[in-house]
Amino acid sequence: MEIADWANLSDEELLEQKISQLGLKLENTELQPHIQKLYEELAQKGLCFHPPCHVGDEWFVPVGIPAIFIPFFLVHERLRKLERKMILEVEGETPEWFMKLMRHEAAHAYSYAYQLYKKKKWQQTFGLASTEETESYRPRPYSRSYVVHLDDWYAQSHPDEDFAETFAVWLTPELDWREQYKGWKALQKLEYVDELMRSLAGKPAVHQPQYSPEELDCLNIKLKTYYARKRKLYEDSYPDFYDNDLCQLFAAGPEVAARVKASAYLRQRRRELMDSVCQWTNEKKFRVHKLLNRLIVRCDQLDLHIKADDARQNLYVSAYVTTLVMNYLFTGKFKRTM
Repeated sequence: MEIADWANLSDEELLEQKISQLGLKLENTELQPHIQKLYEELAQKGLCFHPPCHVGDEWFVPVGIPAIFIPFFLVHERLRKLERKMILEVEGETPEWFMKLMRHEAAHAYSYAYQLYKKKKWQQTFGLASTEETESYRPRPYSRSYVVHLDDWYAQSHPDEDFAETFAVWLTPELDWREQYKGWKALQKLEYVDELMRSLAGKPAVHQPQYSPEELDCLNIKLKTYYARKRKLYEDSYPDFYDNDLCQLFAAGPEVAARVKASAYLRQRRRELMDSVCQWTNEKKFRVHKLLNRLIVRCDQLDLHIKADDARQNLYVSAYVTTLVMNYLFTGKFKRTM
């Protein structure tokens, strides 16, 4: 299908289309200069392997395959608009964000292309790549054992991600990582990556298996199915809510005329609260949006109200929602531990 055939469709019509039939290519798009920029950054370090890039359903490097898959929704503005409507944000939509993710994924590609994770010193530095991955992990925000590159202290989630984040920092142009990480234990990892990459300068990849991008891109589904799965992934972690907490935040029943419904208060400030909480927690906007929706529904069910002139309420509610989100980030659950 030609782009002109679907770019002007309504959201409802577009959601009925299979992603694989949209004719999406990276060539001759605004993404191509950014991909070329990655290759130039690698070349400036003396590295000659340029990971091939393909359109996929998300940011990823297939296990054992030194190739980068870039989310389909970044290929065209119409798809970015739909992604923003369905998920509330577009991962990698700015040039800076895109390049951060590209450097991270390039590290995974290099790990496979040169079988780096099998090296004894790599394992001593980062850990075993065979370590089981988990959906949640308990990050230590102030740890100096890991670099800070992507959000959510991602380097702490797995040895592979520790290497990828360290590589990405090392590759970032004009970043004086020795100065930035001076006094950090993470500097030892950066020095090792620098030493390792210098040893690979000018050397071709040793592992480049044959593969078919179409068998890996996961795009042979309708857009509505893709978003149903993606949104469910974000929704699955929602808890039963804490009536006691909400009753402390708000009062039951409109006892005086000055009170307004708590649900109306939350609806009015939903965007402000979502932006504030996401800014300081780096949580996905869609997840926080759904959390606020659930709180609004429960406030209605409990008939909770608020004093219209209580200036402290914004602080209390923002702190409460932030607490729930941080509990999720650190434990994989919104529920507080008693």
